[in-house]
Amino acid sequence: MNLTVVLHQTRSPDNLGAVARVMANFGFSRLILSDPATYAFRAAERLAVKSDSVLDAMAVARNLPEALKDCVYAVGTTSRTQIEGRSALTPEEAAARLADQSRRGRVALVMGGEQRGLSNEELAFCTDFLVIPTSEVQPSMNLAQATAVLLYLCSREGRKPAEAVAPVAPEHEGAKMGTVRALGERMRQVMLEAQFLNPQAPEHILMELERSLLRAELTQREAELWLTAFKHVGRAMGGGKGTPGKGAPSRGPGQNG
Repeated sequence: MNLTVVLHQTRSPDNLGAVARVMANFGFSRLILSDPATYAFRAAERLAVKSDSVLDAMAVARNLPEALKDCVYAVGTTSRTQIEGRSALTPEEAAARLADQSRRGRVALVMGGEQRGLSNEELAFCTDFLVIPTSEVQPSMNLAQATAVLLYLCSREGRKPAEAVAPVAPEHEGAKMGTVRALGERMRQVMLEAQFLNPQAPEHILMELERSLLRAELTQREAELWLTAFKHVGRAMGGGKGTPGKGAPSRGPGQNG
């Protein structure tokens, strides 16, 4: 499975080292820290037993969109079962979906920071989210322990017969989330110019549109064609700079009352 583990706003070097060890346990090597709350990476080596290669190859991203830009699919983790407009996957469903989507390109498992996990806004950058069922006595799991549970399931999915997850031809490689985000930004400009979006609160509708594009499983070429098309539409409209035209706007379905 072509899996990247993304740790968002990790605070503890011990947890970082423990996650690196778990990754080595199950044969995963690509780790990205998104907006880390600590840069004491050397301290992580204490718990990263025989996992130096994971830490040595680790990358650091400024934020989640940057960490996910080369992925075609991402699952975020949370202990909250209720998020408006979205349904949680079980760990088993998430592992199966990660394995299936990895035929199209790189996929990501996104783990939240120890202090507060992933917010709804951060989960919105992920295609799906999962919840590990736990006891009400202690619903919150340690970061490294949760990672161990999920990577075991991902490893098990990766050991299924090769024909079950046959690779897709290069011309059918999935659209990278970075390209979809760039398409979303171009759509924002054009739809603001067309007065389809409420300029005071465009994000909710834009996130819905971006998630629908990800669910459509576009190829990279298709996403690039959509991006080029919106660039041309923007130029034809006078630049598509995102400034609503003069006069009273007519409210479209994307506008909030």
